[in-house]
Order: sequence, then C-alpha cells, then structure tokens
Amino acid sequence: MYVVETKGGAITCMLFSLFFLGTWPAIITLLERRGRLPQHTYLDYTMTNLLAAIIIAFTFGEIGKSTPQKPDFLEQLSQDNLPSILFAMAGGVVLSVGNLSTQYAWAFVGLSVVEVVSSSLTVVIGTTLNYFLDGKINKAEILFPGVGCFLIAVCLGSAVHASNSADNKAKLSSLSHDYEMVEGAKNVSATNGANPSTGRINDLENGNVTSAKAKVGTAAFLVELENRRAIKVFGRNTMIGLAITFFAGICFSLFSPAFNLATNDQWHALKHGVPHLSVYTAFFYFSVSCFLIAININEGLSQGLNGRGWAFLAGILCGFGNGLQFMGGQAAGYAAADAVQALPLVSTFWAIILFGEYRRSSRKTYILLAGMLTMFIVAVGVLMASSGHRK
Repeated sequence: MYVVETKGGAITCMLFSLFFLGTWPAIITLLERRGRLPQHTYLDYTMTNLLAAIIIAFTFGEIGKSTPQKPDFLEQLSQDNLPSILFAMAGGVVLSVGNLSTQYAWAFVGLSVVEVVSSSLTVVIGTTLNYFLDGKINKAEILFPGVGCFLIAVCLGSAVHASNSADNKAKLSSLSHDYEMVEGAKNVSATNGANPSTGRINDLENGNVTSAKAKVGTAAFLVELENRRAIKVFGRNTMIGLAITFFAGICFSLFSPAFNLATNDQWHALKHGVPHLSVYTAFFYFSVSCFLIAININEGLSQGLNGRGWAFLAGILCGFGNGLQFMGGQAAGYAAADAVQALPLVSTFWAIILFGEYRRSSRKTYILLAGMLTMFIVAVGVLMASSGHRK
C-alpha cells in the first residue's frame, strides 16, 4: 500500500485536488444550464466517482507488500472494521446531500458565490473539528488565522450575491423596452421550459437547445438562460439560494471529519488489534454510499446520451480530487488538507470564462468579488503553511 509520507508530497496532492475539485462544479453547472435535471446528472456523476475510487484502491491501495499494520485494500475488505466503514459511508452520505444541494444553489446564487460560502463554512466548522481529531498536529497560531480569512470570505460572498442580484434586477427592469421576452420569462415555469421567442419546448434531459444569441451579461442573456435551464429561478426569493448554500456548507463540513474518524479511529470504535482503515479502503466505502444515494433519488437510469459524457467527466475529476485530498490529509493532517476548499478560486475562473458571471455588473460587485477572492488566496496559503506531520 502506497502511503504519502512527506509534507511536500502532501502539498502536491492538495494542489492537484484543488484543481480537480474546482473544475467539476463548472461542468455540472454547464449541464444544468443546458436543461439537464440535477438528480439525473448526479447519478451519472456518481458512477465514475465510484470508478475513480476503485481505480485508486486497486493501484495505490495494492502497491507494495501487505503487513498486519498496513494491510492492502483487498485484505481489508474481509476484516472486522464495521465501525470505520460506517464512518466512511456517513461521510459519503453528507457529501452527497451537500453536492445535490449545491446543484440547486448554483442556479439561484451562481457558481462563484456558492462555492465560496459553502467552502468557507466547510473550513470554519470542519477544519476546527479535524484540528482536535488530529491531536492538534497543525500549528494553531497559523491555522486559525486562515480559518478567520475564510469566515470573512463568507460575509463577502453574501455581499457579492446581494450586489449581483441587485444588478440583475436593474437589467431586467429595462428589458421591456428593448427585448420582447419578459412575459415569457415570468411564465417560464408554467410553460415547462417553452422558449417564448420560438414557441418550442426545450429538452430538459438532453440539453438539445440552441445557443443564446444575446450578449453575455445583458438582460436578454439572463432571460434566454432562464428559458433553457432545468431549474427556474425568476421570481424566487434570493434568500432561498443562500439558505440552500449554507445548508450545503454545513453538510460539507462534516464529511472530512467523518472520513478522519474512519481512517484514524480516534474514538476507539475498532476491536483491539484490528488495523485502521487505509485511505483507499475508506474512500471506496465513502464512494459506494454516494452511489447508493444517487440510485435512491432516481426512479431509473437517466435517459438519453447527450450530456452524460460531461457528467461522467465531472465524476472522474471529483473522485480523484477527493482521493488526493484524503491522501494528503492522512500525511499532513486533515485540517491542513482543507486548504483544497479554496477551490472557488478555480470555480470562479471557470464561472467567468464559461458562463459570463458578473459580466456587465456594477463597480460595487467587482470590488466585493475582488475582496472575496483575495481572502481565499490568503487563506489557502495560510492553511497549507499550518501543515504538520502525522506520526
């Protein structure tokens, strides 16, 4: 079984994890904006997420000679380690609930703000729990100022959302003068996705819709986006999105401590002499529970092939991203590994490039957005600097 043993190796795992975990939400958002239902996308995503866990288990988990203290993946499957398995699967359950919640929150609030607020809450709550579970191996005088930066980012993220919502309302208020789609936008939910300009019904499952011709960031663009996306947000209270985001953040804050308990048995739930679950075995059970959740919320497999390839790619990226985070956390401490929660730096890049978020917004919104991202840049550096070494 391969084990990351150096601080440099742990930080390398975290950096790759940061990129992967910051990219997959953009892919899922793209599918929702093309009209694909989140629960169907999530089922496809969990298939390859589980595949990534299996690949990691049968490669890193089988490298080298198995020992009684560090058994390989296949040997651990037959051992009496049910309490640790349950902790790992519980982590997968709360992560699944959080991931599903964010898919709806992205529609209401936007990719950038959702990722910032939920990730910040993950660090504020989850990192504190991991610090004590890990026996305080991280440097508190460095770690907690980083946590403070994330907490500030939560406040700035909420302010960005409020400012951007006001910008969008101002754009839409002038829509009736230059774009004849406002009535269709108001009634879009009732017409089940009908495009007011053509009278056609958009395909909510395959994403077979024509590209918007309106300029990104304009009121016309916002209306066309509303007409083809799977989750309708016009006329909804903007606080709904923030409430879902905060709920998702709380769920995310619990999955890493649960995984920590699964691999290190701080509560001494295992019988004497039973070795701790390896990162690879725990991640396998973790991903199995994610897949079971996805099956339970779907009556059957999603129909149609269009868009599924993107969902499969998102699952692979998330699977390897989580796996690398856990590998780094086992070596340097899960509190320090929570630095990957700076993934909004990557997500915001994709949000601006792919979706035109904040295009043609107010100066106030841009200032708040810059402040929010600055806090994240500082926070990720501080958390990585707090890395310790597990004995």
